[in-house]
Amino acid sequence: MSQSRARASKSTKSGDALSIRIDLAAGGRVGPGKIAVLEEIARSGSISAAGRALGISYRRTWKLVEELNQSLGKPVVETAAGGAGGGGANLTEAGRAVIACYRAIEADSAAAARKHLAVLHDTCRKK
Repeated sequence: MSQSRARASKSTKSGDALSIRIDLAAGGRVGPGKIAVLEEIARSGSISAAGRALGISYRRTWKLVEELNQSLGKPVVETAAGGAGGGGANLTEAGRAVIACYRAIEADSAAAARKHLAVLHDTCRKK
């Protein structure tokens, strides 16, 4: 289970979860998948390692990063070319801010939705 799903499913005792996707005015989207990619890059220091950890290809991982770069108008990841010393990737200040803002929105939304999710869960169980 990805970190984002693990965090979201903690929103209620029933296991029901709230998943947040933000549609940016610039046309891009930020959701659990892109956040998981950024968090994994921060953890591993590598785009390819992040993709492997999340079970997605390097190409798909890089595409998600590029979508964020374009929609935000600034890079979220800094890369260093490979070679004898090896390459790597680190989050930029913008990348760290995207994660922090997303997680804050997610936490606030989960708190606001908790009682409604509980009612929904109870309603769905009463058959």
